[in-house]
Amino acid sequence: MSESNSLWHIALRKFKRNKTGLFCLAYIIFCGFIAIFCYLLAPDNSSNANQMHLEIHSKPPGFNTLILKLPTKNKISNNFFDTFLNGKMETHSEIPIKSYTLKSDHLEIIQSSDGLVKTYPLSIFNNNPKSFIENKTFWLGTDKYGRDLLSRLLVGARISFFIGFIAVFISLVIGIPIGAFAGYFGGKIDAFIMWIINITWSIPTLLLVIAITLALGKGFWQVFIAVGLTMWVEVARVVRGQVITTKEQQYVEAAKALGFSDFRIIFKHILPNILAPIIVISAANFAAAILIESGLSFLGIGAQPPTPSWGAMIKNHYNYIVLGKPYLAIIPGLAIMSLVMAFMLLGNTLRDVLDVKS
Repeated sequence: MSESNSLWHIALRKFKRNKTGLFCLAYIIFCGFIAIFCYLLAPDNSSNANQMHLEIHSKPPGFNTLILKLPTKNKISNNFFDTFLNGKMETHSEIPIKSYTLKSDHLEIIQSSDGLVKTYPLSIFNNNPKSFIENKTFWLGTDKYGRDLLSRLLVGARISFFIGFIAVFISLVIGIPIGAFAGYFGGKIDAFIMWIINITWSIPTLLLVIAITLALGKGFWQVFIAVGLTMWVEVARVVRGQVITTKEQQYVEAAKALGFSDFRIIFKHILPNILAPIIVISAANFAAAILIESGLSFLGIGAQPPTPSWGAMIKNHYNYIVLGKPYLAIIPGLAIMSLVMAFMLLGNTLRDVLDVKS
C-alpha cells in the first residue's frame, strides 16, 4: 500500500522526525495528565492541598516527620468523583509529632512545635492508635504555612494548564469569525473590524486583563475569561491575512460560480485550508496565557487563596530567595518556565512542519 502524500501526512512525517517537537509534546501531555489527575496523584489530596502544619513550615526537600491524624467529630463521606474534581474533605486534623508512647489506656505524644507532652484516650483511635500515626516525607519540602509543596505544585498545574485551554478556546471562538469576515468581505467591514483590533491591540495586555478582571471580580473563572478576551486580536489578524490571500484562489472562485453562500465558502472551503497558522498561533497563545495568569496571581488578582497557583506560590515565597530557602520560589518558577518553553518550542516545530514551502 502506497504512503499518502497529502500535506497533512507529509507534515506528520516531518513532525515524527523532529525530536525536540516530540519531546515537548510528550512533556505537555505529561503535564496535562498531572493537571487532570492532580488530586489522585498528590500526597496531600485535601481540597486545594491546603493541609497546614505551621510547626514544620519552610522545611527543605526530603523532610521527614511523624504525623498524628486526629479524627474529627463530623462524619464526612468522600466519593471518587468529588475527590477527582475538588479533593477530599478533611476527615482528620494532622499534628506533627517528635515521638509517641503507647500506654495501657492512652497515647502519649511529644509535639513538634513546643515539645509539650499531650495524651489522648485510646477510644478515639478505636483502640488502634498506630493506624493513625504516619511517617510522612515531604519530597519538595513545605511552604511557609507548612503545606506540602509537591501537592501544591501538582494541583497548581490544573490552574495553569486549564487557563491555557480556556483562553485559547475563547480567542479562537471570537477571533476566527471576526478575522474571516474582515478578510473575506473587505471594504468598510474590514476597516471597521481593523479599527477595533488596532484599538484593542494598542492597550497593554496585562493592563487590559487587570481591567477586565476587576470588572468581572477576582476569582478562578474570571481570570480565564479575562485572558481569553485579550488574546482574540492575534488570532483575528492572522486569520484575516490568510483569508485575504486564500480568497483569490481558483477553488474559491469556483465555489462562488456554483452559487455557494458566503458563509459556506468561508467555513467549508477557506478555513479548513488555513488551519496550519491557526494551530501555530494557538500554541503561542497557550504559553502566553500561562505567563499572564502567573503574572496576575503574582500581583494578587489571579486565582485567590487557598487555590494553588504557580504565580501565587512565587509571590508568597520570593523573599525567601535571600533568606536561604530559594527553592520555595525557584521550584514553581521552573514549572512555569518549563511548560511555557515546551509550548513555544512546540509552536516553532509546528511552524516548520506545516510550512509547505520547506
